[in-house]
Amino acid sequence: MDWFMGKSKTKPNGKKPPAEEKKHYLEPEYTKVRVVDFDLKELVVLPREIDLNEWLASNTTTFFNLINLQYSTISEFCTGDTCQAMTACNTIYYWYDERGKKTKCTGPQYVDFVMSLVQKLVTDEEIFPTKYGKEFPNSFESLVKKICRYLFHVLAHIYWAHFKETVALELQGHLNTLYAHFIVFVREFNLVDPKETCIMDDLSEVLCTPLPPSPQQNHVTER
Repeated sequence: MDWFMGKSKTKPNGKKPPAEEKKHYLEPEYTKVRVVDFDLKELVVLPREIDLNEWLASNTTTFFNLINLQYSTISEFCTGDTCQAMTACNTIYYWYDERGKKTKCTGPQYVDFVMSLVQKLVTDEEIFPTKYGKEFPNSFESLVKKICRYLFHVLAHIYWAHFKETVALELQGHLNTLYAHFIVFVREFNLVDPKETCIMDDLSEVLCTPLPPSPQQNHVTER
C-alpha cells in the first residue's frame, strides 16, 4: 500500500452544535487535492490468491501506521486546551475501558488511548500472527472492526479540529487520499457501521469519487 470500541454521543443540553460552522475541508480547492488520481477500489479488493484475514491484517496494520503518522503531523496543535473533548462534527467520543467505565477525555488523551491499544493488538502474535501456519483467532474480525472504528474517530477529529493546520503544512492531499482509501476499504469489507461514519458522509462522497481527468494531462494510460 503505497501511498481501535469507543462510543459516541451527540452533544447534550440542546445547544446548537458546532456543525453550523463552515466545513472548510469540503471546499473544492481542498477536496481536489490528492496524491493519487486513480480508483482506490482497485487497491482494496481482495486478491484471489490472498486469505481474507491476511488481507485484513495487512491493511489494518498499514492504516494504523499511516493514520498515526498523519496525526503526528498536527499533534502539537492537539492539546488539552485546544481539544478539551474528542470531537468530530456534532459528536463527542467517550472512552470505555476494559471494564466498561466511561471517561470523557481530551482529544490527545483519547488518541493516545487509541494508538496504545491498537499498537498492543497489532503486535500481539496471538491476534495478528506473522508466522507461517499460525491461525487467526475467532475474534479477529470483531477486533479489526474495533480498530477501524477507533481509527475513523481519529481521522474525523483531524478534519474537524485540525484541518487548518493540515493545510498550513500542505498535507491536505495526503490526508484526503488516506481518508478516501480508508473509507473505501472499510466499506468493501463492512468493517465500520455506516451509522458511525455518517457524520462524515459529505466528505466521503466527494473524496471517494475518482477525480475527472486533468486537462493538463497529455498522455493516455491504457489498462
